[in-house]
Amino acid sequence: MKKTELKDFLDEKVIQYNNPKFIESDPIQIPHLFSKKEDIEIIGFLTATIAWGNRKSIITNANKMVNFLENSPYDFVLNHQDRDLEKLLPFVHRTFNGSDFIQFITSLKHIYNNHDGLEAIFAKYAESNSLQNAIHNFKNVFFEIEHLERTKKHVSDPNKNSAAKRINMFLRWMVRNDNTGVDFGIWKKLSPAQLSCPLDIHSGNVARKLGLLKRKQNDGKALSELDNALRKLDPSDPVKYDFALFGLGVFENF
Repeated sequence: MKKTELKDFLDEKVIQYNNPKFIESDPIQIPHLFSKKEDIEIIGFLTATIAWGNRKSIITNANKMVNFLENSPYDFVLNHQDRDLEKLLPFVHRTFNGSDFIQFITSLKHIYNNHDGLEAIFAKYAESNSLQNAIHNFKNVFFEIEHLERTKKHVSDPNKNSAAKRINMFLRWMVRNDNTGVDFGIWKKLSPAQLSCPLDIHSGNVARKLGLLKRKQNDGKALSELDNALRKLDPSDPVKYDFALFGLGVFENF
């Protein structure tokens, strides 16, 4: 497939999948329950953190998170008491348990009280064409307070060759304004041009079949390779093609 044909094909798939119907079966429906910026970004970050495995299970457990946070994520993060945190202990999603949940809430409170919130950290460390170094620095800030060592595995680090799929997905949600009501576009200090594709088994397999990716592992090096290919197709909004790659892989078994 020639480059122009490939771009036309993928652009059509973006239109097909980047629309409100996508929300119905995707974890992004959880932050769509809220309208306040801080509520959206906090529950979006928590939902993205547990976004591996069965999608129905992810959505079910993310809804449980909303309930544990008393349907007010930002208020809970800022104003919780120790007794409120203890109520989170029963939560579990795969290897992410109640202790991890408590650590995340504690770290988020630190970030909003001392670093001006999530967006400010990513914006502070962003590079002109990448947010991967920002993700690395975000992890350092997230765990600069007293923390459980076991919880660190739930925040990926691109500097350790991770594709950081879940955080890149979260960043897509926050930064892209797709004008269709799927991604939020509520972070104005960052640009869609800086985003990286949430690389997983589905998008990776489709990308290889289309000749966008040669590396076999879905790691940080593969992400860089895929980023370069997608930026050639659309330098201002390369990650829109996540919808095409994911849709082709999940819904069409491409």
